Amino acid sequence: GKLGRYPPWPGKIVNPPKDLKKPRGKKCFFVKFFGTEDHAWIKVEQLKPYHPHKEEMIKINKGKRFQQAVDAVEEFLRKTKGKEQASSHNSNEEKNRRNSSEERGKQSAGEEKRKTSLSEGKLKKGTGEGKKRVSSVSSERGSKSPLKRAQDQSPRKRGRPPKDEKDLTIPESSTVKRVMTGTVAGFKWPPSVSEPVKDSDPHFHHFLLSQTEKPAVCYQAITKKLKVCEEETGSTSIQAADSTAVNGSITPTDKKIGFLGLGLMGSGIVSNLLKMGHTVTVWNRTAEKCDLFIQEGARLGRTPAEVVSTCDITFACVSDPKAAKDLVLGPSGVLQGIRPGKCYVDMSTVDADTVTELAQVIVSRGGRFLEAPVSGNQQLSNDGMLVILAAGDRGLYEDCSSCFQAMGKTSFFLGEVGNAAKMMLIVNMVQGSFMATIAEGLTLAQVTGQSQQTLLDILNQGQLASIFLDQKCQNILQGNFKPDFYLKYIQKDLRLAIALGDSVNHPTPMAAAANEVYKRAKALDQSDNDMSAVYRAYIH
Repeated sequence: GKLGRYPPWPGKIVNPPKDLKKPRGKKCFFVKFFGTEDHAWIKVEQLKPYHPHKEEMIKINKGKRFQQAVDAVEEFLRKTKGKEQASSHNSNEEKNRRNSSEERGKQSAGEEKRKTSLSEGKLKKGTGEGKKRVSSVSSERGSKSPLKRAQDQSPRKRGRPPKDEKDLTIPESSTVKRVMTGTVAGFKWPPSVSEPVKDSDPHFHHFLLSQTEKPAVCYQAITKKLKVCEEETGSTSIQAADSTAVNGSITPTDKKIGFLGLGLMGSGIVSNLLKMGHTVTVWNRTAEKCDLFIQEGARLGRTPAEVVSTCDITFACVSDPKAAKDLVLGPSGVLQGIRPGKCYVDMSTVDADTVTELAQVIVSRGGRFLEAPVSGNQQLSNDGMLVILAAGDRGLYEDCSSCFQAMGKTSFFLGEVGNAAKMMLIVNMVQGSFMATIAEGLTLAQVTGQSQQTLLDILNQGQLASIFLDQKCQNILQGNFKPDFYLKYIQKDLRLAIALGDSVNHPTPMAAAANEVYKRAKALDQSDNDMSAVYRAYIH
């Protein structure tokens, strides 16, 4: 591949933590990436000196995240000026670094702080250097978490950065576990032809992002680094821990894609589909929302029926069961465009009865149906980091491979239609209840004279620490309730989850209590604010 197809990324060689084993049989260095504070073992042939490639890197990658990384490099250079000679950046030292890779463990931290620029490449199945999402949490947590051991393979242990790196470490959230099973990630420069994924675990296949011969883990190493989490049940799922939604390694399907619904979630999804090279036709109830995507290269559909009739696979992401039914069964709706072979993927979060009814009418016309609700928010949608829960037509799930890779970090195939709806409601029930609990704690702290910021700091140091907790608390403390996930929609999901419990006579008292608080917040005109505005329901 050409250099420009896989944007490089700046990093520097550092001492690995003492408890971290070097991959066997590989000449590599332990590298920390600027701007992200991620670490990985990188083969020597995949390292390039920073200065000779600086301008080339900047031309290739225009992203904000990359610019932050470059800024971090320059800041580091300013701090270490005088400590290193300029010759440490030339190609001769690069050769020396390769030749002396076997002696890496004997080098001092000062000698190893050489700036490197590495290219994107393919990550093979079983690799796991997950890329952390950096947040404003004020400490490095989670580094002591025990890791699961892969069968017949060495575990990849997460350790704290070396002592000499403390002044450069960006605080990180504890939610992203650096879990891996298998060998260390391989970064290619230049990238080689991708190899097919071989499934050794029958459960693994059900959770792959891709079921085609293109490997499910054919991500660029930096935009979507993967980690493989092995559950206690033995089933595994591939997860990308970060993404900039600029991923040249995804080969877009040649099928024509339609998308109905450009809300908080749909907008980010469509944007990423277009960025990855998919041919997309869009429709939205309020047509002006389509304009931005037309400018980005999307085609405009006049009605849902027209989109379905002109596209091979049509996705939809709307607000609730009523909207989902109206979109399919209403005038000029999806059903009118369905004919044998047409595919419909409903990404809305609805109840199992609704999605089952829609599946039946689509299939009755010869269409193929997949439910694929997504777990995430507007930011994760924009970043291409959604979690996709799919159920229904397995072949259609496989056909959606490149689309799911573009919009998400993980996809799960859950079997028959209705399973994804149920699972999604349970996930959002837990999330909604937790959000209400956070608001309850913050307001109780306030009325009892305790510092809300200190409460957040304490929580961030404990086992509840997470990106969700930190971001929502920060929003509340700043009085910023701009919607990332509409409050009215989390209340709708709680209501549907409670109904799901009713249908099987299962008690959901926590969800029921949380639901009442959200209803109170809606009465206070918070429906169109973020779910964190449930905080205002507790204000006396």
